[in-house]
Amino acid sequence: MGETEQRPTAGSRLGAQENAGISTLEHGQKPPTTPPGKLISIKIQMLDDTQETFDVPQRAPGKVLHDAVCNHLNLVEGDYFGLEFPDHKKMMVWLDLLKPVMKQIRRPKHVVVKFVVKFFPPDHAQLQEELTRYLFALQVKQDLAQGRLTCNDTSTALLISHIVQSEIGDFDETIDREHLAKNKYIPQQEALEDKIMEFHRSHMGQTPAESDFQLLEIARRLEMYGIRLHPAKDREGTKINLAVANTGILVFQGHTKINAFNWAKVRKLSFKRKRFLIKLRPDVNSSFQDTLEFLMASRDFCKCFWKICVEHHAFFRLFEEPKPKPKPVLFSRGSSFRFSGRTQKQVLDYVKEGGHKKVQFERKHSKIHSIRNMTAQPSEKHAEVPKQSSSFAYGDDNDAAAVQSCRQGKELKASAEDTGQRKSPALKKSPKEGRKVDGAVVSTVEEEEEAAKDRMQQNRPQSQQPSTGSLTGSPHLSELSINSQGGPLVANMSLSPNLSPDAKQSSPLISPLLNDPSCIRTDDEEEVKRRRFPTEKAYFIAKEVATTERTYLKDLEVITSWFQNAVSKEDCMPETLKNLIFSNFEPLHKFHTGFLKEIEQRLALWEGRSNAHIKGDYQRIGDVMLKNIQSMKQLTIHLWKHNEILIELENGIKSSRKLETFCRDFELQKVCYLPLNTFLLRPLHRLMHYKQIMERLCKHYPPSHVDFRDSRAALAEISEMVAQLHGNMIKMENFQKLHELKKDLIGIDNLVIPGREFIRLGSLSKLSGKGLQQRMFFLFNDILLYTSRGLTASNQFKVHGHLPLYDMTIEESEEEWGVPHCLTLRGQHQSIVVAASTRAEMDKWTEDIQMAIDLAEKSSGPAPELLASSPTDNKSPDETTVDQESEDDLSASRTSLERQSPHRGNTTVHVCWHRNTSVSMIDFSIAVENQLSGNLLRKFKNSNGWQKLWVVFTNFCMFFYKSHQDNHPLASLPLLGYSLTIPLESENIHKDYVFKLHFKSHVYYFRAESEYTFERWMEVIRSATSSASRTRALSHKEPHAY
Repeated sequence: MGETEQRPTAGSRLGAQENAGISTLEHGQKPPTTPPGKLISIKIQMLDDTQETFDVPQRAPGKVLHDAVCNHLNLVEGDYFGLEFPDHKKMMVWLDLLKPVMKQIRRPKHVVVKFVVKFFPPDHAQLQEELTRYLFALQVKQDLAQGRLTCNDTSTALLISHIVQSEIGDFDETIDREHLAKNKYIPQQEALEDKIMEFHRSHMGQTPAESDFQLLEIARRLEMYGIRLHPAKDREGTKINLAVANTGILVFQGHTKINAFNWAKVRKLSFKRKRFLIKLRPDVNSSFQDTLEFLMASRDFCKCFWKICVEHHAFFRLFEEPKPKPKPVLFSRGSSFRFSGRTQKQVLDYVKEGGHKKVQFERKHSKIHSIRNMTAQPSEKHAEVPKQSSSFAYGDDNDAAAVQSCRQGKELKASAEDTGQRKSPALKKSPKEGRKVDGAVVSTVEEEEEAAKDRMQQNRPQSQQPSTGSLTGSPHLSELSINSQGGPLVANMSLSPNLSPDAKQSSPLISPLLNDPSCIRTDDEEEVKRRRFPTEKAYFIAKEVATTERTYLKDLEVITSWFQNAVSKEDCMPETLKNLIFSNFEPLHKFHTGFLKEIEQRLALWEGRSNAHIKGDYQRIGDVMLKNIQSMKQLTIHLWKHNEILIELENGIKSSRKLETFCRDFELQKVCYLPLNTFLLRPLHRLMHYKQIMERLCKHYPPSHVDFRDSRAALAEISEMVAQLHGNMIKMENFQKLHELKKDLIGIDNLVIPGREFIRLGSLSKLSGKGLQQRMFFLFNDILLYTSRGLTASNQFKVHGHLPLYDMTIEESEEEWGVPHCLTLRGQHQSIVVAASTRAEMDKWTEDIQMAIDLAEKSSGPAPELLASSPTDNKSPDETTVDQESEDDLSASRTSLERQSPHRGNTTVHVCWHRNTSVSMIDFSIAVENQLSGNLLRKFKNSNGWQKLWVVFTNFCMFFYKSHQDNHPLASLPLLGYSLTIPLESENIHKDYVFKLHFKSHVYYFRAESEYTFERWMEVIRSATSSASRTRALSHKEPHAY
């Protein structure tokens, strides 16, 4: 057999580095040995309708061919795909990865094998590569054309409009009509063309990657998404269709689903000749028989469907590939077939651990690049990336100019050489290109670091092309998007799912790239700026008042502007509740708007930006603070109302499903970067910040200083206000935290009850019959909950059980179980064994649990009714594994509304889960005090320049903005688990006031503008990266009201 011509891969056509690994293997695992012998040529039809030929040895197993296709495509998540071909009976079957190819494809010259999607996950956000989502989008397009994906006309038109946007770009009526005339996406397409174009018009500025994401978002909600029907009959002889999905086995009559059997309900699947049998777990509430029987056309059809069911169950439900059964000595009974390959969990873990190099790929059908080239020429001034570092720009005018410069620099980059080499240029897509989660463009902070590395390796100049417009919104904005000012949005951005930001997981808060070369400035500019401004410590303390006040005012606007506008458009909130909220927040917003203006005017005088001849009297801040704090006392009546506001809003949400849905949707918007009820507590938190700032100022000034008297008087006034409201604030923080946790938990309805106080949450490993399994624990003053997180769209934690603290004992048991950092918790009815990740974590849990036990002993006694709706706590140590409990039980126990709504996975609970750490209520209280805002310069480990960003630190997390004027953050970096250090001499930073944050392989350098601001950032960040023990925390704080 002659040698076939070597064709370039999708990545190599764009000059990408070849991927030397096999995509479907575990990290560190060797590829299967290729048996020597004669080669056979197999024709593979790809999802973009191209055909490729692959030569494999005759005796090679199917896995070799599957891996060759994935390697050719540079496809990391190849396990979601399979190879389908017609067997000798013309029945479409899947290629068995364990059997030799030649034994399955008898006549390879006459067979075309199709590379298609085999496993459709419940949420496309679990697909972590843009290339994978692109291939899924091609599968949806193919299913539409073949009539497999049936839906109403509106959904069909909307799906096609996203496909058209991906292929030809923004709406143009003439081009649209020509394109739709040449391309038939469905039969009888003409009747829907006007509706398709109407939808297409609304997608202006949407990139192909965003269109793919929106396409999958719509498709996954359709009943026939990913469904392959298999004809059968029930016991009565009625014609039906069987199908298998990620949730279990489905029964259809025509194209209408009439029944479903979740994997959790299925005990055994088998077939006997033409009969397909489903044995269910016993259920007293079910009307089904113990065993269901369906008749299929033949034994081969029956066995084929049984195999597909086995594979789906293993892929979506198991943690790892099942081990082969030992071969029988004498007789073989039943099929030896088993699932081969990685499970979905293994795929997710592999991609999150970064065991691969992301590569570029080409969209075969996309014409956006060539179309947009005709309308917008590349900008010459951004052709090269400046090599100098950036500097601080002080003052609002400079900030605004920097923002404008950054926005002008957000352009779609395409290689001029590559464009010239192709006759019909396609849009060059980066694997880090932007996606849109329910309308928001997102990318991980860690991926920005990789993007910076990639840019350093590019030696040729790049021409750039502007993005074509802003993105459309959505009621479910679960991530953070870019450009609150309405400017052009970046088209070349990172793609990432809604997961955690460490080496294991991607960031729960994700956003566009922040690496615009136009934002880089020179060190000479920096020195000029530094010489122009004051250097005394009092000036920087005053500047901290201004920077944090800007953030506080933006937080107030979330309520007074964004939330109020949203409420006015929806008839979901009672008038009394509206009046209660906005009548108490609007006076605060009005007052602090004037307060900020006064502070900024004083800073302008201090800096000499106006009335430069005036000296002395204006180089102070105490008089401004005293005047405004005295005026603030008149607003105390509004601050006392915040407790009532928080309680009434939660009661309204509890009693009205419409209000609950509205608030949940609002929390998913990009401006609401923290839980909604956190913004309601901001005015009380701000009083504590004023007190801390005035304490620092009074400590800095000598008694003889002209500003000392006013500063001390202001401190006395604000201390009095804090003392009056402190007790109320402690209660409200606990109330707010319980309601926040309630959103992250399912399986418990009455978490918030009078007298219950939150103490600690975090990740521990629980010992069961199958080894150590990760669980999320929640400690309260009366009970300990343990939960797990399933692979569902909601990302919520399901309660598995609970232990009342009354009469509980705790003891270390490392020697007994042979597990490091191990504890045994002995309750009245059960005992559990848990292990912490470190000795320090174990000590924190031991201290807090023992303290909670002591509190429970002093109380009136056990209260088993507190969790009446939660699962039973009498579970044995051999409790079933997460894969058996979480996914389907979870979806079965929730309402349809909850199943359909996305759940933002960026809360502290999720960060603790992924970083394998814990936080206590003491830590939350310290975090409230340690909030900071201001400009920082940021640098990645392998990048040259420094980039100026506006940074807000709150809730254990750094939020990054282009400017303090932006309404929402571009990205965020949760700091739990990170280490804070000073760069070593060997790291060649050679700059003053630089601190370093690192977690595993992720390293970031941040540069402050002065010694004071450097020390302040170190202080507040250290509070998040190294949580204090309870004893140390209480030694310098007032005791927490447990």
